[in-house]
Amino acid sequence: MWLFRMATKPMKNSLIMLRDEQWKRVRSILTPTFSAAKMKEMVPLIHVATETLLNNLKAYAESGKSFDIHRCFGCFTMDVIASVAFGMQVDSQNNPNDPFVHHASKFFSFSLFRPFMFIFLNFPILIRPLGGLMRDKESSEMSNFFTTCIQKLIKQRDELQSSQRRRDFLQLMLDVRSSKECVSLDHFDVVNQADEQDVTDRNAESCNESAKSSQQKRMMTEDEIIGQAFIFFLAGYETSSNTLAFTCYLLAINPDCQKKVQKEVDDFFSRHGSADYTNIQELKYLDMVVCEALRLYPPAFRYARTVERECVVNGQLLPKGATLEIAAGFLHSDPEYWQEPEKFIPERFTPEAKASRHPFVYMPFGAGPRSCVGMRLAQLEIRMALVNILKTFNVVACKDTEVPLTLKSTTTLGPKNGVFVKITKRENFAHA
Repeated sequence: MWLFRMATKPMKNSLIMLRDEQWKRVRSILTPTFSAAKMKEMVPLIHVATETLLNNLKAYAESGKSFDIHRCFGCFTMDVIASVAFGMQVDSQNNPNDPFVHHASKFFSFSLFRPFMFIFLNFPILIRPLGGLMRDKESSEMSNFFTTCIQKLIKQRDELQSSQRRRDFLQLMLDVRSSKECVSLDHFDVVNQADEQDVTDRNAESCNESAKSSQQKRMMTEDEIIGQAFIFFLAGYETSSNTLAFTCYLLAINPDCQKKVQKEVDDFFSRHGSADYTNIQELKYLDMVVCEALRLYPPAFRYARTVERECVVNGQLLPKGATLEIAAGFLHSDPEYWQEPEKFIPERFTPEAKASRHPFVYMPFGAGPRSCVGMRLAQLEIRMALVNILKTFNVVACKDTEVPLTLKSTTTLGPKNGVFVKITKRENFAHA
């Protein structure tokens, strides 16, 4: 029953559980939260966690010992999420006893959580039927901690002056609590590429008695805010840390590719003093490397969608109410679309190669209206970490590096036994 209770408090108000008009309203509010302008405001928060990560990696480089870089990335992504989503400055990389870190770690290591979290994230419709089969152990303590934590943060924010407020995910949701604007449920962004000004222009008119039936007030309740912060933490923690670990693993066992990325990084830093949301887009080869890592190891390797209207697709009848499972992991390795799919080939993602493929054979963040709303933040976080790591260090395979990796797939796709590598300081890097 514990996961069922978690699904009703606070998860029942999270985006993954919402349906129809309520989902459209909340999604239309969250999408511009991840616009380019908002991402630029979150870069300094990511920088803080990145600096701590680099200092810890420096210690490993000086020791000369192998270590589990996946564990390091888990702490890094927890710090980023705590800062960007919850507005909390924690340091899980150096202070694992912090109350937030303690409860978060407990939540993800809880033995009953992992098998059923996959069901929750991919088949939320099954939570209620399965609720009676699940135990209640420790769930109330964990969910109540996060709920109380966010409620306290909301109260603190309400007491601050506008000039003192952090520009993070929580504050951006709080800003729309009492808005008089409307959102159009017919014209919200469905591909997570909205330009913030366009969204603002569409939402500029005030609600009144003559408002169209396809519009709703642009607002979120406190329960909805808590739900989004909670699911943002769940969905963003493992996915980003796994992708960072897999990418470093692939670069370690493909040193020629790593050298090519580092040359691009060196050229980048010779033109720019640091990485930000705008200039990091220049790193085209790094982008191809990350895309190929996501193809080989998609964190969300399958998705489920509910058929709302009976339809026929490629001659197959899909009845209303059916749950359609989309195996992204299979599509990513289908030899019909990927030559030698088991090989690591970043050049699969040149503009020309991408244009020649069907767009739905590569879906690391899902597709359609329910694609990952936090895709831009995940991409930014991953690239900011990698560009700074590769600026200063080499990631080296060693006798402890498992090749091939043993994978686990109880929640997201991740390395079962960690990713053990060595880190060495780059000798000829002038900008370190």
